[in-house]
Amino acid sequence: MRRYTGTHARAAAGIAVAIATTAAAVPTASAAVPAASSVSSGGGPSACSFTRTLCLFDGTGFTGQRLTVSSLVPGGTCVSLVDHGWAGRVRSVANTHTSSAAMFMNDDCVGGPYQVPGRSGIADLGGFSPASVWVAG
Repeated sequence: MRRYTGTHARAAAGIAVAIATTAAAVPTASAAVPAASSVSSGGGPSACSFTRTLCLFDGTGFTGQRLTVSSLVPGGTCVSLVDHGWAGRVRSVANTHTSSAAMFMNDDCVGGPYQVPGRSGIADLGGFSPASVWVAG
């Protein structure tokens, strides 16, 4: 499989990725065991102001720097966090899409997935450290 780099190549591969360097300001309590929070609870999705997007945070409780990932193709796409310098950094995640997203400990969405249900978030991933994510289109 050919690996693409650069803005035009990522767009051609059907992904959109943006990095925001501002800290998220949504305080939430971290769970001892990673568990999804729903939209109605004011959890993860309210920490991400984008629609149909997976927001990854380098702090627990949806804090710190944020990487936003969404698919430009209807079938969804795999995004390498290694390629974007985010492997080993993700501590919490918010999914504003209605469909589930999946995180993988390996690059290229290989191995067993860690599901992030649609319209939910996980305030503390614990020891799980994703190297790639699959997002729906």
